[in-house]
Order: sequence, then structure tokens, then C-alpha cells
Amino acid sequence: MKFIDTHCHITDEAFSGEEEAYIERALQSGVGLMLQPDIDSREREAMFSLVDRHPDVLKPMIGLYPGSVDSGWKEEIESMASFLESWRASHRTDGMDVVAVGEIGLDYHEGKEFMQEQKDALAWQLDFAASQGLPVNIHLRDAMGDFIEVLSQHRGLRGNMHAYSGSYESFLELQRLGDWYIGVGGVVTFKKASLAEVVAKVPLERIILETDAPYLTPVPYRGKRNESSYIPFIAERIAVIKGISVEEVAEVTTRNARELFGL
Repeated sequence: MKFIDTHCHITDEAFSGEEEAYIERALQSGVGLMLQPDIDSREREAMFSLVDRHPDVLKPMIGLYPGSVDSGWKEEIESMASFLESWRASHRTDGMDVVAVGEIGLDYHEGKEFMQEQKDALAWQLDFAASQGLPVNIHLRDAMGDFIEVLSQHRGLRGNMHAYSGSYESFLELQRLGDWYIGVGGVVTFKKASLAEVVAKVPLERIILETDAPYLTPVPYRGKRNESSYIPFIAERIAVIKGISVEEVAEVTTRNARELFGL
């Protein structure tokens, strides 16, 4: 079976000095591709450097994480655009490019001090994705209403709701506004997780797998550091919920990821 981890942070400090071993463990577990979301200018260079060393198995995104948005978000966006232009120029001959604009979105979990700035940065990046013909990878916490409001002004986009925590009804609303998938990770393995009920209703053709490593570790390793090699545990839980084989989960979710991100 071949899997794709559509969202993991291998350059997180939790894996410092272990990046090569991390990738090898993932490959041994059947995870053939790992997508790297962008956060901000503090982490961008390290992430792209790692991707450059492993272009066959790692693919980058570009974006400004909502938790990194403050009053200086426009300068961060300018830095992002400048970095992408330079990186593309240096990779023009090998055909490499970013696979999405992400991890972008809204996050009010820690407070709403920069709520308007987050919405403005999100709108800018949705426009940027549309202009580039790229999908978006959305981080969303405690802000579904505002996200739907912003998205309604950017209809027709395609993308993924990373670590989806919304309802089935919200999923249907997203589908009315564009071409959307949900990212399902370790939370689906948690006891009494409401995500399992959503996964039961959402068609498998609209689900992609992710870890968000080093966070949201699935059972049986919950409470420990997460990594891409744990993707099979997530697939197994989805298979049980759907009453299908793990092989079918692997086949369909891998196809979904390839179609969404142009892999």
C-alpha cells in the first residue's frame, strides 16, 4: 500500500537532527510522499532546504500561517512572495514548484486580537492561490463562520481543510462554495471523537490523510510525538468506520491527494 501524508512539519524542532531517519521510517511504513506546509519567514528556509534535499518524497507549500499574522502581516506576505520568486527561479530547469498555498486560514483559539488582520491575510492569499492556479491548505480553529464569510467572496477555489474539526453540514456548505476535501489525521482514532461521525458521512472521495506531525498523534501512540510513519493507523481507523479495506482507503485517499495537489 502507498500513502501520502498531506500535512507534516518535518523541520519542526521536535525532529531536529532526526529528519533523515524520520523520512526513512515513513518510507518503510508505505508513505511515499510527504507534503510540507509553510509557516512564516522564520521557518521557511529550513523547510525548503529539506525539500531540496529530498525532492522525490517531499513537496512544499507556501503561505503565512494564521498564528503568525499580526500587524506586520503585509511585510511577511512580501517576504513570502519574494522567497517564492527566487526559489522558482533557481528550480526553473527541474520543473519543481509549490503544490499549494498553505498553511493559511483563521485561528481564534488563542484570542481575537488580530482577527481582522487574519481575515485580510487570508483573503490576500486566496486571491494569490487563484492567480497561481494552486489549491489551498486551510488551518481553521474556532472561526468557521468567518471563514465561510471570507470564502463566499472567493468562490470556486479548490483546497483541503487541514485537521478538519467542523460538522458534516459545514462540509456541505464548503462544497457549495468550491471544490473541497477534508484532511483526516490522528484525532479520528481518539475515543468518542466526533470526527468519526463526520468521516462516516463524508464520501471517501473527499478525504485525504495527514498527520500534522509532530502534533495530534493517533492511538496507540497518543501522547507521544507524531510522525508520518503513523499514517497506517489513521487509514485503519477510517477503514473500520467506512466498513471497507485499508487497501481501498490507501488507494482512494492517495488518488485524492494526487488530484488535489497535482502530484
